[in-house]
This record gives sequence, C-alpha cells and structure tokens, in this order.
Amino acid sequence: MGTKLGDIVTAEPISLRELGGRIIAIDAFNTIYAFLASIRQPDGTPLMDRQGRVTSHLSGLFYRNLNLLENGISPIFVFDGEAPKLKAAEVQRRREIRDAAREEWARAKAEGRIEDARKAGQASSRLTSPMIDESKELLTALGIPVIQAPSEGEALAAQMTRANIVWASASQDNDSLLYNCPRMIRNLNISGRRRFGRSKYRTISPEIIDLDLNLRLLEITREQLIDIAILIGTDYNDKLEGVGAKTALKWIKQYGCLEQIEKERKIKLDFPYEEIRAIFLNPPKMDVDEPKWKDPDHDAVIRILCGEHDFSSNRIEKSLERLDEALKEMRGSTHQSSLTDYF
Repeated sequence: MGTKLGDIVTAEPISLRELGGRIIAIDAFNTIYAFLASIRQPDGTPLMDRQGRVTSHLSGLFYRNLNLLENGISPIFVFDGEAPKLKAAEVQRRREIRDAAREEWARAKAEGRIEDARKAGQASSRLTSPMIDESKELLTALGIPVIQAPSEGEALAAQMTRANIVWASASQDNDSLLYNCPRMIRNLNISGRRRFGRSKYRTISPEIIDLDLNLRLLEITREQLIDIAILIGTDYNDKLEGVGAKTALKWIKQYGCLEQIEKERKIKLDFPYEEIRAIFLNPPKMDVDEPKWKDPDHDAVIRILCGEHDFSSNRIEKSLERLDEALKEMRGSTHQSSLTDYF
C-alpha cells in the first residue's frame, strides 16, 4: 500500500536519458507486483507458459531492464527480507483483497464483463516464492546485481542512496521518503503509454522526488513527515478517519507532533505510533559491498525464458543482440572494455 503523500509532496519530471550513467536501487517487490498487475491480456489473464505458470514478471523484468541498460542506467534490485511484525495485519488484509479479487475475476470473465475482469485480474496479483527465485535468477543472468535486504527493501535502498552507493531509489511507495531516501524515482519501470478504462490511455513518465527540498518547502522535519504518514495510514496502521494529507500537514505544523495532537485536540490515537516511528527511523541496516555488474549471459537468459517458460527464442535473441550493440556503443564512447568497467 505505502503512504499516500501525493497531495503534499512535489515531484519533478525526469527522462531516462537524464538518468543515463546513474546507479539506481530498485524496490524489487514493488516493481515485480507492478509487472504482475499490468502485463495481462484484456480480460485480466496474466502471461503464462504452456504449463500454466505465470510469466508476466519475467517479461517485465527482461524487457524493462533492457530498456534501462540501453539508456545507460545501471540498476540494482533490492529484495524484501522479513517484514516488521506490525505489518502482519496489512499482509493479511492484502491477502483477503487478492482472494476477493480473484473470485470477482472469475465471475466477470464468466459473465463476459471484460473491463471488470481486467481490473479484478490486476487486483488479484500474487507474488510467490518461485516467482521471487525466478526473478533473481533472470536478473543475475542479465548481469544485474541482486541484494537481499534484512527487512523492507525500500529501507535498504534508502540507506544505499544516503551512503552514495547508488544515486537514487526507485519505487512507487512513498515509504522510501520516510526511510530517509534523499532522491526517490517514481514510474521508472512503468513509464510509457498505459490504458485506463476500456479505451482511455495516459502517458506515464518518470518523476523524481527530492526529500530535503520537499521538507524545506513544507517547512517540516523528516520526523514530522513520518507523523503525517502515520496520521494518514501506513503499512503498520490504519489512517485516522477523516484526515487526509493536507489536514495532517496542517495539524503537524500547528501542534508539532502526534503527542501534542492527542493532547491539544483531545483525541486518542489507537495505534502504537512510537513503535511505527521507530520502524522508519531505525530500520535494520547491513553492510553493502560495492555492486558489480556483469555482461549478460545469453545462454542463461535463453534457457530461463525460452527453454523453461516458452518465450519466443527469436524475439529474445534479437533483444539480446540489440542490447549488445547498445553496450558496445557505450563502451566505445567511454573507451571501456567490459560492462563491469562501464558501470
């Protein structure tokens, strides 16, 4: 779910070309879920191989990362580890939503309600352990570093950005800002023309959010931004009924913190906000080695996608050849001899 700070946070457009030469830490789970939701047939059916195994995530990871690499962007995928205990209720809530959506998807398809089926199919997306393993295997075959976080992936990506290991973190969730990520990129992996409704389309472009700039514009601290997020709902608590981002900002600027809001407005916040604050202020940390990229292993990519999951060998081979040509051009322009040297 993430925290809905869009009404108060300012984002600036940025192109893939402007991101060329940058190292970007990508929130893996967030990105893979987006592929599972968006890469589907008109009735909401995901891409599948002959054995009925979902392959939408593999298609998204392959083609989107080729696009990033061709633009000179060096991605690192950060995978979630063990979720904080407070997230258990949210995990269960999401599971129930997916189960209900899956039932509606079946009904809508049976009744011929194609648009309803598409929406329900998207909402039913489920990321399984085999999908996670397949994703890591494909990324490794593409030569892209994979990092396993101790807890929330966006927390480690934020740490890596603050430490200048990467230039920015890419995610759709504003939680990255709460974890003190100085630069967050939205829409990196879902940019392009997207369908909304039966026949409406909209172009989605990458955006960058500068945390420190936003804090100055809002005239608040990161700790106060966390309190705003808690008021409007996080993965660890429900929102305070009737309070949106703008109202929460007004209250925090007026009262300073959640404790004072309780005292001055004579309300009781029935969630452990001190514990939630601590999740964002003191997430588990880990030492991250300098990331290293490798040249794509064509044989491994073809084995995974074509041999195991029935992708078109002709299309995959042509895509890999195109990537090779792009990498050769980058090496030539920088006088480097390998992909590892280039990055």
